[in-house]
Amino acid sequence: MLSITLSGHGGFASGLEQAMKQILGEQPQVIAIDFPESSSTALLTAQFEEALATLDESKGLVFLTDLLGGTPFRVASTLAMQKPDREVITGINLQLLLEMVLERDGLSSQEFRLQALECGHRGLTSLVDEMGRYREAETIEEGI
Repeated sequence: MLSITLSGHGGFASGLEQAMKQILGEQPQVIAIDFPESSSTALLTAQFEEALATLDESKGLVFLTDLLGGTPFRVASTLAMQKPDREVITGINLQLLLEMVLERDGLSSQEFRLQALECGHRGLTSLVDEMGRYREAETIEEGI
């Protein structure tokens, strides 16, 4: 099973982890690492390294971060480049996390990345678009 680290500014990572646990229950091989305003790049790097020491990377590791170019993304990227079978995905949200935690078993880190990107694109929508899809489906079912 792929290991996952969540990281982001403020309490983003622990908030996602808490919401995930509320919906799915405890999930193995998932660690959240927050980056509060009082932290530093050196401290965040040390926290990542400590977390990585506890995770099983035999099937690969995926770093999920909040913001492209932010410190959690940059630290994760540096660590990802140190070993094969590590991927960094940024711009994550709760829907992506939930779907990918459930789908990760049997996926390589590269397959996870590709599927997560599809999930992220599919998950960003609006009420108007969803209502339009519902109406289209309803029309097809009733159609003549």
